[in-house]
Amino acid sequence: MTTFVKSILKRPTKPFVHPYFGGMILGIVLFLALFLTGNGLGSSGATSRLVTAATDLAAPGHVDRTPYLLKLAGGDKNPFDDWIVPVFFGALLGGFASGFFNGRLKFEITKGPQISNRARMLFAFLGGALFLYGARMARGCTSGQALTGGTTLAAGSWAIMFAIFGGAYAMAYFVRKMWN
Repeated sequence: MTTFVKSILKRPTKPFVHPYFGGMILGIVLFLALFLTGNGLGSSGATSRLVTAATDLAAPGHVDRTPYLLKLAGGDKNPFDDWIVPVFFGALLGGFASGFFNGRLKFEITKGPQISNRARMLFAFLGGALFLYGARMARGCTSGQALTGGTTLAAGSWAIMFAIFGGAYAMAYFVRKMWN
C-alpha cells in the first residue's frame, strides 16, 4: 500500500453515535421513505435484482423461463429499474463514507483465535448466502421485515424477526468456541 493510502486509512477513530439517537434517525429515515415513496427500507430485493441481472447476461433464456426471474428481468425489463437498487448502493456507499470519515475504514478479518482467516471467510460467505436465501423465502431481509414490516405491525414480520433472533441465539451456542 502506498503511504497516501495508509495515511487515509489511519484517521483518528471517532466515537459511535449514541444508539438511541441513531435509532431516532433511522426511524425518521424510515418514516420519510414510507411517506415520500410509499416503500420502506430493505436490501435483499436489490441483491436479487443484481443476481438476476448477472443471470440475464449469462443465460437470458433461463430468466425468460423462470416465473420469479421473469418478473424481475424477463423480456425487455431492466432488473435495475426499481427503487430498491439506488437505496442499496446508497447504503453501501454511505457505510463506506461513514467508516472513512469516522476513522473506521480498514482492511481486517474479525475472528476468534480458534479459526483461520480462510475458514472465517468461508463461514461468512455460507452464512450470508443462507441468510439471503432465507430472506427471499421470507419476502424480505431483516431491515425489510423488522423495520418496514414491524412499523406496519405485520404479524408475519414480527414472527420472522423472533425466528431470526432466536435462531441466531441458538446457533451462537455452537459457534461460540471459535471466538474464545
